[in-house]
Amino acid sequence: MTPTVEQIDQLLPQTQCTRCGYPDCRSYAQAIAQQRTEINRCPPGGQLGIERLAALTGRPVLPLDPESGAEGPRHVAVIDEHWCIGCTLCIKACPVDCIVGTHKMMHTVIEAECTGCELCIPACPVDCISLDNVSGERTGWQAWSAAEAESARQRHLDTLARRQVAAQRHAQALERKAEHKLAHLETLTRANTPDELERKRSVIEAALARARSRRQDPT
Repeated sequence: MTPTVEQIDQLLPQTQCTRCGYPDCRSYAQAIAQQRTEINRCPPGGQLGIERLAALTGRPVLPLDPESGAEGPRHVAVIDEHWCIGCTLCIKACPVDCIVGTHKMMHTVIEAECTGCELCIPACPVDCISLDNVSGERTGWQAWSAAEAESARQRHLDTLARRQVAAQRHAQALERKAEHKLAHLETLTRANTPDELERKRSVIEAALARARSRRQDPT
């Protein structure tokens, strides 16, 4: 019997690190279920994770693909508060919403909720984020638990839902603005030639179409 995406996803650590080459753990699970990728591309799951996936899918056990990274201990991100400039880029990069802060104010990481995905590190423009080893010599699933994975999965889903709502609201605001400009185009551009007026109309209509598309499908 072919395993479902949900069954495969349950065996992934839910760090959402993208090292497998997919945007999140569920996307990787979908690719495995559709036999579009191998089962050995998840460094956080390590060799034990590969063995679990092999048992579920009936595929052979493979060594971890070095292109995806190496198995290692669990890390958590730490922000140097003296250097943080409050740009919020790390907050936007975090897939589980475990960084607290606001614009131009110091940020901090909620250690208990950090999955160690490392996505915040390249996002930081002042290089003020480092990693702390919190599992010693324990690696892969020895450094992580099913309960922690489930908690991380739910936080990721909540983060996606929240960002989707924000994207829809942003698209709605853009749509209203474009509709207003389109309705008052002649008044706003009285000094322009008919050709320039038509060019601006085309630009606004294209922006309006994009805003409507984003509102309907924020992804």
